[in-house]
Amino acid sequence: MPLSLYVNIFCYGDKIWYTIRMAKRKSRKKKKRIRLSRSFLMPFMITLTVVAAIGVLALAAHHWITEPVRKESTKLVNERRGDRNETEKEQPPQETVEPAEPNEAPVPEEAPSGYQSEPDDPAYLAENNICVREPSVSGQVTLAFAGDVLFDDHYAITGLVRADGDISKGISPEVIERMQAADVMMLNNEFAYSNRGTPLEEKQFTFRARPETVVYLTDMGVDIVSLANNHAYDYGPEALTDTLDTLRGAAIPYVGAGRNIDEARKPVYFIIGDIKVAFVSATQIERLDTPDTKEATADSPGVFRCWNGDKLLETVQEADRNSDFVVVYVHWGTENVAELDWAQLKQAPELVGAGADLIIGDHPHCLQPIGVIRGVPVIYSMGNFWFNSKTLDTGLVEVVIDESGIVSYQFVPCLQSGCKTTLLQGAEKERVLAYLRSISEGVQIDGDGFVSW
Repeated sequence: MPLSLYVNIFCYGDKIWYTIRMAKRKSRKKKKRIRLSRSFLMPFMITLTVVAAIGVLALAAHHWITEPVRKESTKLVNERRGDRNETEKEQPPQETVEPAEPNEAPVPEEAPSGYQSEPDDPAYLAENNICVREPSVSGQVTLAFAGDVLFDDHYAITGLVRADGDISKGISPEVIERMQAADVMMLNNEFAYSNRGTPLEEKQFTFRARPETVVYLTDMGVDIVSLANNHAYDYGPEALTDTLDTLRGAAIPYVGAGRNIDEARKPVYFIIGDIKVAFVSATQIERLDTPDTKEATADSPGVFRCWNGDKLLETVQEADRNSDFVVVYVHWGTENVAELDWAQLKQAPELVGAGADLIIGDHPHCLQPIGVIRGVPVIYSMGNFWFNSKTLDTGLVEVVIDESGIVSYQFVPCLQSGCKTTLLQGAEKERVLAYLRSISEGVQIDGDGFVSW
């Protein structure tokens, strides 16, 4: 092989080796630069740590300097507001309280009543139709209702009682016991108490009882009566005003009639514990432009009529504003039929809209359905309670309420028969409850007469 070829191979190989060495050197320089570019992280972290430490020290210094000033400012504000709690914690009391005398035991403060603002003034309470009672069960009120009663000695109903005035011969002791147990017991007084007046002309039935028979109400445990019916005026204005005086003398409040329209439409209020219940009553009967039973006016006695119901709705609204619970006891419907008439169906929702919490109906002389309107229960007719010699199903309605509203609603079946009203049990009780279930919609009635909806 020629020498020149060896020389060329050597030179070419040397060039290749040089190229490889230079490439390796560049690679080492590049890696060195990369290591140098990453090395800035350490100083950065150190700087960040120093800055954070300085910030923490600054905050601590600010808190150490300003906290005493803040405490002093808070202390001054509390003292100006009369709140000494913080000051008492930081400083000992400056004054000592003298110990109570041995005979002067500390008196616990009574829980404030929701109606403690009502003055304990008999004149004020009488003027505003307010009665005050203690509840039989704390925090609850039991209301009881019955239908029509008649004390006229000229009718058969009083036959068993007339001789000695013992009302338990006409209404069984078991029924009277339940009536007396209620915090407020109400029924319809469908006659006048008077020895005066003359019966209205062309009226088939007119009712008037001796004033002394008002004691029957007291014996039964009645606390309030409705006079809004079509017989309170049977013997004219004189007998009606005698009725008002008789009831007032017996300390039995009345609603639905009065010496003038203001008295006739005025609610009666019962404050029982911390619950205030309003009672309102009116009559649709008779449905005439010139009824025999006159409506009270600005200067003449009469009943509170609601055939045109605007004034009744205004009265219910007033009662709603001034009480916790509103009872409306209304005289309406068609006699001797269980079916509801259009006027009942029209007025009941209006009463609920005005603020009624419970509606009790009477006049038809028989039981009518139990219904519910927007959560408000309505019994459209309680029927006769102790009124005539017919055999008729009747009963009591017992409603327990508390500050939140109705707790329970119970129908207690009774029977008017042989001029006596008795409490039903067993099969006869179930018969009446089954009948009520058959005519009532939107409610459930259990075996004890409790109504739910």
